Amino acid sequence: MNVNCPTCKKSVEWKDTNPWRPFCSERCKLIDFGAWANEEYRVPAETASPDDLDQGGDTTRH
Repeated sequence: MNVNCPTCKKSVEWKDTNPWRPFCSERCKLIDFGAWANEEYRVPAETASPDDLDQGGDTTRH
C-alpha cells in the first residue's frame, strides 16, 4: 500500500521496514516534529464556560 508523506507529499510504500513511516525520510519526520514543537499545528479546543471556571477549571469527574 502506498501513502503520501505528510511533509513533502512524496508517495511512500507503507512497510514495516520503513522506520520513518508515514514519512519518506528522517528529514521529513524531523520537519514535522519541529512544526509541532513550534506550535504550528494545534489541536482545536473549546472555550471554557463560566460555570467550568467557577469549579476551578477542572472539568474531569472522578
